[in-house]
Amino acid sequence: TKQYGDFTAVNQLELSINEGEIVGFLGPNGAGKTTTLLMLMGLSVPTSGTAKVGGYDVVEESKQVRQIAGMMPEGSGYYEDLTARQNLQYIGQLNEIPKDELNKRIDKLLEDVNLSKWADTKVEKFSRGMKQRLGISEVLIKEPKIAFFDEPTLGLDPKATKELRDILLRLNKEQGLTIFLSSHLLHEVQQTCHRVLIIRRGKLVASDTIRNLSTSLADKKSGSLEFELTKVDSDLIQKLNDVKGVTSVEQENHKLFVNMENGNYQEVSETITEHGSTILLMRPKTFSLEEIFLDFYKEDN
Repeated sequence: TKQYGDFTAVNQLELSINEGEIVGFLGPNGAGKTTTLLMLMGLSVPTSGTAKVGGYDVVEESKQVRQIAGMMPEGSGYYEDLTARQNLQYIGQLNEIPKDELNKRIDKLLEDVNLSKWADTKVEKFSRGMKQRLGISEVLIKEPKIAFFDEPTLGLDPKATKELRDILLRLNKEQGLTIFLSSHLLHEVQQTCHRVLIIRRGKLVASDTIRNLSTSLADKKSGSLEFELTKVDSDLIQKLNDVKGVTSVEQENHKLFVNMENGNYQEVSETITEHGSTILLMRPKTFSLEEIFLDFYKEDN
């Protein structure tokens, strides 16, 4: 828990991350994501409660936490008037990495984040995407076991976003890096993370894989079915809307998503076949991360 006066930024948050996972930490601005990251890095002291990162207490052993964990804050820090190499040399010296070892790490990191060609170029000439990739290398210069990223793709164009996503996935796969990714860009999280945590008003409201969360939402909305048909037209949609208990029908090419209150599946199926269309597939609707997220936040309008 973290309080600022009468305001509770993080409220009795309980979470766990497994070694080697990529975990997405979701919530809108002001939900408590950044505050949580700062506490996990030992940079902000909880008002109550505690946490361990890599077995180290974030309050009592914060120095050890920062030795095994790295964080890339939103708008990561670098010196614009220094080159990429000089920025990494500075960070490495702060972490007391021996000079020869540091130079080896810098060369490898710049290659890993596709910045070798610009190693000796001042950062002020970098695009935002290049700066974000440099930010990743600054996190990794001390070879952490876990890396915290706060909105790493914010403001990036699609190409730069994909480049950064590919780097994170490769680091996780090849080096086993545990990644804790704070974001409100749901599409990116869906493509990157093994598991998601959803925070609402400082409290954790969900922790699971996207598939399991989708299944839970489908169970909750037991009247939501997905149909794949040989043909779909406006007349069929109108007939389905007239079926007792059907609340809405959504079309996506040859797919229909039928929402019902009473589970009147048989009449819906009969209406489709009587219209002359063949059902190729019928299954409970699969919900996207966006739909899952919005369901948890529907009370907040």
